[in-house]
Amino acid sequence: MSEGGVRGAVGWVAGVAAVLVALPLAASGRLPDRMATHWGGGSGAAPDGAMPFWGAMAFPLAMWAVWVLGVAVFAVTRARAAAVLLPSGVFLAGAQAAIVRANLDHEDWRQADPVDGRVVAAVLAAAVLAALVGAMISRQGSLGAVASAAGGPRMDIPAGERLVWLARTSNPWLRLTAGVLGALAAVAAVAGAGGLLGPAWRLVVPLGFAALAVLVLSSVRARVTGQGLEVGFGPLGWPVRRWAAADIESARAEHRTPAQVGGWGYRFSGLGTTVMLRAGECLVVRSRGKDFAVSVDDAARGASLLDSFTKMSRSTPPGS
Repeated sequence: MSEGGVRGAVGWVAGVAAVLVALPLAASGRLPDRMATHWGGGSGAAPDGAMPFWGAMAFPLAMWAVWVLGVAVFAVTRARAAAVLLPSGVFLAGAQAAIVRANLDHEDWRQADPVDGRVVAAVLAAAVLAALVGAMISRQGSLGAVASAAGGPRMDIPAGERLVWLARTSNPWLRLTAGVLGALAAVAAVAGAGGLLGPAWRLVVPLGFAALAVLVLSSVRARVTGQGLEVGFGPLGWPVRRWAAADIESARAEHRTPAQVGGWGYRFSGLGTTVMLRAGECLVVRSRGKDFAVSVDDAARGASLLDSFTKMSRSTPPGS
């Protein structure tokens, strides 16, 4: 797992643990000394099991600790941590919110409300979505970077050889901003599910949208193959922009700064379109009279390989 992946995993583990403890603490003045933690089968069932207030905090926290330890031992070496930790953390936090909501403003646990079916459905849907995202992150993490032969203005590609160049760049400050916005959206969602907040969607929707937008623009992956150039955004490499080799007029490396292109992220300027994540070397392609630049390392090597592929595509007869 990369250094960034480790930081993200640690932040997720700590965040889920904080929610499991902070949610009942925030509502402690409105909760009974013993909290209903189990309900009989069927819709609208009455509570049939309870725990002391401290136990209702400690038990899910202990479950989370055991789960994380298991992942650390068995899953990290196979780059599957995200696929396990994301849905399990969402499920535990959602379950804690549902329990707090059911016990809220009751003096005795036996008076607790039935678990709200809408909350359960929302928790399950969020866990499934988190599982899908985790699987995509795991798949991206398992893809190794392949690349290429020596650099130069143009590469000579031996017959039958298939070369690939892959480069990634990320902006830690943009990722931090996305993380803060996402954490605020998650806190609002959990607080709303726990009954501690009014219409939570008024906060969750704008904060979640802003977090997603910043996250998508916080990292980029450029891939050059015989088919052309592919630029993927965000930790999942999606959305993707593609240029066929035959449509690319030229490729080059060029030094650019945020001041030249008007700031960070996806920028439009007199230089064309630039994906600016850090000042320095950019891979620039010209297609249909317009320039597109992306700030990635080793851009000169990628440009030389792409330039060779574009020349080969023009010299190859159609259908051959």
